[in-house]
Amino acid sequence: MQSPAVTFVLLASARWRFEYNVFMDSLTFLQSVAKAKPRPIYVLHGDEQFLKRRAQAALRTLVLGPDDDGFGVSNRDGDKANWAEIHDELETLPFLSPRRLVVVERADPFVTRERSRLEKYFAEPSAHGVLVLEVQTWAANTKLAKALPDAATLACKTPDSRKLPEWCVSWCTAQHGKPLTVPAARLLVDLVGADMGLLDQEMAKLAIYAGSNSRIDVADVDQLVGQSRAETTWKIFDLIAAGQMGAVLTLLDRLFDQGEEPLRMLGAFSMQLRRLAQAARLNARGVPLANALEQTGIPPFARRGAEQQLRHLGRRRLDLLYDWLLETDLGLKGSSQLPPRTLMERFVVQLARPR
Repeated sequence: MQSPAVTFVLLASARWRFEYNVFMDSLTFLQSVAKAKPRPIYVLHGDEQFLKRRAQAALRTLVLGPDDDGFGVSNRDGDKANWAEIHDELETLPFLSPRRLVVVERADPFVTRERSRLEKYFAEPSAHGVLVLEVQTWAANTKLAKALPDAATLACKTPDSRKLPEWCVSWCTAQHGKPLTVPAARLLVDLVGADMGLLDQEMAKLAIYAGSNSRIDVADVDQLVGQSRAETTWKIFDLIAAGQMGAVLTLLDRLFDQGEEPLRMLGAFSMQLRRLAQAARLNARGVPLANALEQTGIPPFARRGAEQQLRHLGRRRLDLLYDWLLETDLGLKGSSQLPPRTLMERFVVQLARPR
């Protein structure tokens, strides 16, 4: 007979699994979609737009077939969509396609407004229409969530940063036909950041760049992705160390005007700032600064500049770097109403202003 404590733990574990672990990972869905059968309702939730776009494309092929010509698809904005129109489309017989596919994008406000009607529809969905709701959040303990099977609720969230290189390795081989080594994947994530769409774009370019080589290695990533970005990053950080805030903002504006992606820019900054923070921690533990800079991977030509950057930033800002990086990263991904340009400018001002 189990003790009350053991029973409580088992019940709590079961409750946790039910409320929080009932969603299918979108990457798992993308790997198995070829064998799947269409369902009447899907929910795509999370903040990774790359995975949402991929999942929508896969669902379109699954629901309408590979020869889809667009007649069976309807895309609606959640801010403006109303239930009567959505329901009419779902119930309309398909024309020149096996089913109708109705996608409500940015559907959070739509779900809030139409929750009671959606609950009834989830219980008795259309026989020939497929509804896709694209939302940011989807609580597992609501009636709507409980009405859907696991395989119909796709979590579109960026993998943990420690797992992103592993994803890059498998994705590059599967989607771009060229193996990517693990060290090359780690460098790619360091340079580009955690945006999966940008990582996919760089892998596509690297697969072409590698040509007849059997795989993509560190040298390829460094040459194609890292060299120009590293030079620009060092230039910006040299200006930061010199306290030349105006020059930093001018260079930043020029990069934006040239079409540089904010998340990609932040990824390059992040690699250098993490190295500086790590070097500062090692130095605080008694490691000579020159050795600390070498251990963190800062190249010899950049170590004098790194010493100046450490002196300029000071202990307080070095301790805050990870918080600032996280705040800016989340802001660029949608948690802030400020434009990306403003977020990046605010970030470099925090770094460049005098102590």
